[in-house]
Amino acid sequence: MNNNRRDFLKKVVLNSAGVGLLGAIPNSIEAHKSIIVKPNTLKIWEKPRLKFAVIGMNHGHIYSMTEAIKRGGGELVSFYAKEAELNATYAKRYPEAKQAKSELEILENKDIKLVLSAGIPVERAPLGIRVMQAGKDYMSDKPGITTLKQLAKVRKVQKETGQIYTIVYSERLENRATVKASELVQAGAIGKVVQTIGLGPHRMRTETRPDWFFDMNQVGGIITDIASHQFDQFLHFTNSTEAKVLAAQVKNVNHPQYPGFEDFGDAMVQGNGGSGYIRIDWFSPEGLNTWGDGRLTILGTEGYIEIRKNIDIAKHDSGNHLYLVDNKETVHMDCKDIELPFGSQMVDDVLNRTNTAMSQEHCFLTMELALKAQKLGLKTY
Repeated sequence: MNNNRRDFLKKVVLNSAGVGLLGAIPNSIEAHKSIIVKPNTLKIWEKPRLKFAVIGMNHGHIYSMTEAIKRGGGELVSFYAKEAELNATYAKRYPEAKQAKSELEILENKDIKLVLSAGIPVERAPLGIRVMQAGKDYMSDKPGITTLKQLAKVRKVQKETGQIYTIVYSERLENRATVKASELVQAGAIGKVVQTIGLGPHRMRTETRPDWFFDMNQVGGIITDIASHQFDQFLHFTNSTEAKVLAAQVKNVNHPQYPGFEDFGDAMVQGNGGSGYIRIDWFSPEGLNTWGDGRLTILGTEGYIEIRKNIDIAKHDSGNHLYLVDNKETVHMDCKDIELPFGSQMVDDVLNRTNTAMSQEHCFLTMELALKAQKLGLKTY
């Protein structure tokens, strides 16, 4: 095909905007439809049904975690951080809650059934152990565990106490398009899942980062930290209950001023329900209108799903976009109105001693895979 004809066909496709393309063009170029997904209905709790508290607010995720439990019927009664400035900021956002004088004050309060934390990552597991030993359930920001030794201790205490130890893998649990994808995959929309590809780019902005951010002993490493999201999605969508890391690497590509820092990592994983590839990095460019162009591709035997979590570049500045391709059609779904069930499920689990939000073994296996990939990746550093 000469350049003139190629340019002509390109103009026809672009100008058609998905409406009745030329019949002479092969089926490889098809129109697609775009829909706004109708919201699902979640119960609105008129009265609180559970009292909860917060210990540690070093990461901003604590605010979305707090909101999730409040949506689920939780009542925030108290909070505590070692840092005065974090207490002040949190108190301004939630004036209804009491600032505790110490961690112990919260742990000894028998009315509090659930404790949330987004403290410095290395401190999350030891806190979770103390929370469970105090007879309370625990909900940590990711990564909820930073070493395999911590994981072994957490598993032991969780088994001994019977308390819930949950880690909020928010790229699945708190992303509306990913919630919709779960529904579609469970309904068989793309057949049997073969593979997931999870991409988790992040924006660096070093001037906004605290000192502990650059210390891998404090955060556990780039795979432990960021890629725990992607390992969670791999296990969830492939329905894998067993898995092993096949390959992994971590690098400091472009930040030599921070010795030991990791700004890139990737991994391959194989489970008893499918395979996965994961890539994470700290290279989101300033020209991107969000902190990271996070994506998830779910390949099935009868189609595939792609989720554009935070932005649909050059199309929509908003996130929560899902693309479904099957043997009949291509559909774009705007999932902005999908409700997030995690908060209600978590409160249900605390009250009913169930595991509707996440099974305990899934929570731990996710971190086990991330930690083993991190350890393997360090051999390439």
